[in-house]
Amino acid sequence: MPAWLDDAVFYEIYPQSFYDTNGDGIGDIPGIIQKLDYIQGLGCNALWINPCFDSPFKDAGYDVRDYKLTAPRYGTNEDLAELFSKAHAKGIRVLLDLVPGHTSEEHPWFRKSREPRPNEYWNRYIWTDRWGTWASGLKTILGEADRNASYIVNFFKSQPALNYGFFKPDQVWQLPMDHPDCIATREALKDVMRFWLDQGCDGFRVDMASSLVKFDDPENSGTAAVWRNIRAMLDAEYPEAAIIAEWSHPRRAIGAGFHADFMLAFTDNSGYQSLFRDYVMDPENRIAGGDTSFFKKDGKGDIRRFLDEYLPHYEAVKDTGYISLVTGNHDLPRMSLNFSPRELAIAYAFIFTMPGIPFLYYGDEIGMRYLNLLSKEGGYHRTGSRTPMQWKNGGNKGFSSAPEEKLYLPVDPSPEAPTVEDQEKDPASLLNTVKELLALRRSEKDLGSKPNLEILYAEPGKLPLIYRRGSLAIGVNPGEKPAEAAVKSAAGELIYALTGGQTEPCTLERGVCRMAGQSFVIWRLFQN
Repeated sequence: MPAWLDDAVFYEIYPQSFYDTNGDGIGDIPGIIQKLDYIQGLGCNALWINPCFDSPFKDAGYDVRDYKLTAPRYGTNEDLAELFSKAHAKGIRVLLDLVPGHTSEEHPWFRKSREPRPNEYWNRYIWTDRWGTWASGLKTILGEADRNASYIVNFFKSQPALNYGFFKPDQVWQLPMDHPDCIATREALKDVMRFWLDQGCDGFRVDMASSLVKFDDPENSGTAAVWRNIRAMLDAEYPEAAIIAEWSHPRRAIGAGFHADFMLAFTDNSGYQSLFRDYVMDPENRIAGGDTSFFKKDGKGDIRRFLDEYLPHYEAVKDTGYISLVTGNHDLPRMSLNFSPRELAIAYAFIFTMPGIPFLYYGDEIGMRYLNLLSKEGGYHRTGSRTPMQWKNGGNKGFSSAPEEKLYLPVDPSPEAPTVEDQEKDPASLLNTVKELLALRRSEKDLGSKPNLEILYAEPGKLPLIYRRGSLAIGVNPGEKPAEAAVKSAAGELIYALTGGQTEPCTLERGVCRMAGQSFVIWRLFQN
């Protein structure tokens, strides 16, 4: 396990929208370099950069055309190496976004694979021997090659699936995992990882990490075997390199060799979503019906929905890897869509004081809004969470000097749109609250990544939530009304509070916790 993960706090950057230095309307690598002091000042000591490799950008870079080339719109390989170097000088690690399950249809491997005669790359992708739009539950694309076959895709038509084999092949066209051509795919992925690690990259966030080996494998054991092989390479050659999975099943991901996994809301879990986004979006990207998110101030949420899902994973992986909670990301509606700044502050306080490795999505620290926009580069409803960073008042909110019509996406047009410039001046701003929380996480060893969580009070449908991290007790009351709970005769001294200006005291004494409405507090426990 890389030691630097023990106190890592990540900042996710969508490079298209972070900071444009050359006036073309698109963010770039030099822009990230220029903002390293800002990132360090937030309290983040690690970066995850969304895909920055050469691509036709039919899926915002998750359709890679050349794994070893920085997309020209972002800069050069030399720019990326400079980012690694300058980030390291400030104590900041950098993860790139690795897309191992598929490439662009324009990748040279695929161009060779689609040729009618067998060659080195013929089996680099999954080709069927039949007509039809589905095969073994997998989506196929027809009529796109001279080859007498159709190909499997992982997501969009433009993303042909790389071939790591089938766990239980039962058709002539399905290769077993140990087929030399499937092993060659795995080794090609290792080659890409070595290339960037040798340039100074600190590891990878891995897109769709569970998607490699195909069906039928309900436990993903075939894909896990591939990743354990890759992890063995990393441990031997790059022991300080980290891999973090987009799997959303920590027990499987960490068992597969990942150092951490995101706890998100995919098809078989809803606990994370119940905290922050427990609503349904209508076709116009608006919240339809009620919102029962736990961190809403009306108090209709239920913390057990999250904990009953989270705790079994936590107990299973606490000695071997980390679970990552996120404020948001490029695939999720921004939390500000349904939360007030006060609700955001309390939600972030929870994320930053839980064990594991937290991720802060760019712009969430100022409460950037989710905008209802038309799809851009395959974003669809996700596009509204990918708008330009709002640095200051004035033209394009400081993101770019380009004419407005050239911007990658429009900036928030509202005169009330939050900016870094305004919030830096306000001691009570969300931005300064984030800085306080992350400074507290750094200063209190018990608030780091390590597994020291104990739930003191968490009753179905009730408030508050009380949990312990080592010598600290943490209370969360997102509801508008005061709340109290019996807590195993614990008592402590208040060391941090978000109370929203309310006058009710927040106390932990004689085994009773009393909390003001919409409050978050930390006590240092008295020694018995």
